[in-house]
Amino acid sequence: MNVFLNLLLVLQIVSALAMIGLILMQHGKGADMGAAFGSGASGSLFGASGSANFLSRSTAVLATVFLACTLGLAYFGMAAPAAPSSGSVLDRAPAVEASAPAPAASAGDAAAIPGQAAPAASAAAPAPAVPASGAAQIPGK
Repeated sequence: MNVFLNLLLVLQIVSALAMIGLILMQHGKGADMGAAFGSGASGSLFGASGSANFLSRSTAVLATVFLACTLGLAYFGMAAPAAPSSGSVLDRAPAVEASAPAPAASAGDAAAIPGQAAPAASAAAPAPAVPASGAAQIPGK
Protein backbone atom coordinates (compact mmCIF):
# COMPACT_ATOMS: atom_id res chain seq x y z
CA MET A 1 0.00 0.00 0.00
CA ASN A 2 2.88 2.34 0.83
CA VAL A 3 4.47 1.74 -2.59
CA PHE A 4 1.17 2.57 -4.28
CA LEU A 5 0.88 5.83 -2.33
CA ASN A 6 4.44 6.78 -3.27
CA LEU A 7 3.73 6.00 -6.93
CA LEU A 8 0.60 8.17 -6.85
CA LEU A 9 2.54 10.99 -5.23
CA VAL A 10 5.32 10.86 -7.83
CA LEU A 11 2.76 10.77 -10.65
CA GLN A 12 0.96 13.76 -9.16
CA ILE A 13 4.17 15.80 -8.87
CA VAL A 14 5.27 14.97 -12.41
CA SER A 15 1.85 15.82 -13.85
CA ALA A 16 1.79 19.10 -11.90
CA LEU A 17 5.22 20.14 -13.19
CA ALA A 18 4.35 19.15 -16.76
CA MET A 19 1.06 21.03 -16.53
CA ILE A 20 2.88 24.16 -15.31
CA GLY A 21 5.26 23.92 -18.26
CA LEU A 22 2.44 23.46 -20.78
CA ILE A 23 0.44 26.35 -19.37
CA LEU A 24 3.46 28.65 -19.54
CA MET A 25 4.10 27.62 -23.16
CA GLN A 26 0.60 28.58 -24.28
CA HIS A 27 -0.07 32.05 -25.57
CA GLY A 28 -2.93 34.09 -24.24
CA LYS A 29 -5.86 35.73 -26.00
CA GLY A 30 -3.86 38.95 -26.39
CA ALA A 31 -1.31 37.18 -28.60
CA ASP A 32 -3.98 36.55 -31.23
CA MET A 33 -4.39 40.28 -31.70
CA GLY A 34 -0.75 40.57 -32.81
CA ALA A 35 -1.22 37.67 -35.23
CA ALA A 36 -3.88 39.67 -37.08
CA PHE A 37 -1.34 42.41 -37.93
CA GLY A 38 1.32 40.20 -39.46
CA SER A 39 3.37 38.99 -36.51
CA GLY A 40 1.48 35.74 -36.23
CA ALA A 41 2.67 32.19 -35.73
CA SER A 42 3.08 31.36 -39.40
CA GLY A 43 6.51 29.85 -38.81
CA SER A 44 5.67 28.02 -35.61
CA LEU A 45 6.25 24.33 -35.10
CA PHE A 46 2.58 23.32 -34.79
CA GLY A 47 1.07 25.84 -37.20
CA ALA A 48 -1.27 28.73 -36.40
CA SER A 49 -4.05 26.72 -34.78
CA GLY A 50 -2.35 23.38 -34.22
CA SER A 51 -0.38 24.55 -31.19
CA ALA A 52 -3.47 25.73 -29.36
CA ASN A 53 -5.26 22.42 -29.89
CA PHE A 54 -2.24 20.27 -29.00
CA LEU A 55 -1.28 22.26 -25.92
CA SER A 56 -4.88 22.62 -24.75
CA ARG A 57 -5.59 18.92 -25.06
CA SER A 58 -2.31 17.97 -23.39
CA THR A 59 -3.10 20.34 -20.51
CA ALA A 60 -6.57 18.83 -20.15
CA VAL A 61 -5.15 15.29 -20.05
CA LEU A 62 -2.56 16.27 -17.44
CA ALA A 63 -5.21 18.06 -15.38
CA THR A 64 -7.30 14.88 -15.42
CA VAL A 65 -4.30 12.78 -14.32
CA PHE A 66 -3.54 15.32 -11.56
CA LEU A 67 -7.15 15.25 -10.33
CA ALA A 68 -7.27 11.45 -10.36
CA CYS A 69 -4.01 11.28 -8.37
CA THR A 70 -5.32 13.82 -5.88
CA LEU A 71 -8.52 11.86 -5.35
CA GLY A 72 -6.56 8.61 -5.02
CA LEU A 73 -4.21 10.11 -2.44
CA ALA A 74 -7.13 11.50 -0.47
CA TYR A 75 -9.00 8.17 -0.55
CA PHE A 76 -6.07 5.92 0.32
CA GLY A 77 -4.61 8.43 2.78
CA MET A 78 -7.79 8.17 4.88
CA ALA A 79 -7.40 4.40 5.25
CA ALA A 80 -7.31 3.10 8.81
CA PRO A 81 -3.82 3.00 10.33
CA ALA A 82 -2.26 -0.38 11.08
CA ALA A 83 -2.08 0.26 14.83
CA PRO A 84 -5.39 0.00 16.65
CA SER A 85 -6.50 3.38 17.93
CA SER A 86 -9.65 5.25 18.71
CA GLY A 87 -11.38 7.44 16.18
CA SER A 88 -10.56 10.79 17.78
CA VAL A 89 -7.24 12.58 17.57
CA LEU A 90 -7.86 14.00 21.02
CA ASP A 91 -8.07 10.50 22.48
CA ARG A 92 -4.61 9.71 21.12
CA ALA A 93 -3.03 12.90 22.53
CA PRO A 94 -0.69 12.37 25.49
CA ALA A 95 -2.07 13.27 28.88
CA VAL A 96 -0.80 16.54 30.32
CA GLU A 97 0.23 16.46 33.97
CA ALA A 98 -0.62 19.38 36.22
CA SER A 99 2.51 21.33 37.18
CA ALA A 100 1.36 22.26 40.71
CA PRO A 101 -1.24 20.67 42.95
CA ALA A 102 -4.40 22.62 43.64
CA PRO A 103 -4.24 24.57 46.90
CA ALA A 104 -6.00 22.87 49.79
CA ALA A 105 -8.97 24.63 51.31
CA SER A 106 -8.39 25.98 54.79
CA ALA A 107 -10.53 25.02 57.77
CA GLY A 108 -12.19 28.45 57.61
CA ASP A 109 -13.29 27.83 54.02
CA ALA A 110 -14.75 24.44 54.91
CA ALA A 111 -16.67 25.90 57.83
CA ALA A 112 -18.15 28.55 55.53
CA ILE A 113 -19.67 25.89 53.26
CA PRO A 114 -22.28 23.89 55.13
CA GLY A 115 -22.61 20.18 54.36
CA GLN A 116 -18.95 19.66 53.39
CA ALA A 117 -16.32 18.18 55.63
CA ALA A 118 -12.92 19.82 56.01
CA PRO A 119 -10.20 18.10 53.93
CA ALA A 120 -7.81 15.95 55.91
CA ALA A 121 -4.35 17.47 56.14
CA SER A 122 -1.53 15.14 55.17
CA ALA A 123 1.61 15.23 57.28
CA ALA A 124 3.79 14.02 54.39
CA ALA A 125 2.78 16.74 51.92
CA PRO A 126 3.53 20.30 53.00
CA ALA A 127 1.04 23.03 52.21
CA PRO A 128 1.79 24.83 48.94
CA ALA A 129 3.49 28.19 49.23
CA VAL A 130 1.11 31.12 49.02
CA PRO A 131 2.21 33.56 46.32
CA ALA A 132 3.10 37.01 47.50
CA SER A 133 0.67 39.82 46.92
CA GLY A 134 1.13 42.11 43.97
CA ALA A 135 2.82 44.84 46.03
CA ALA A 136 5.40 42.39 47.40
CA GLN A 137 6.37 41.27 43.88
CA ILE A 138 7.45 44.77 42.76
CA PRO A 139 11.23 45.05 43.08
CA GLY A 140 12.59 47.70 45.42
CA LYS A 141 14.48 50.79 44.32
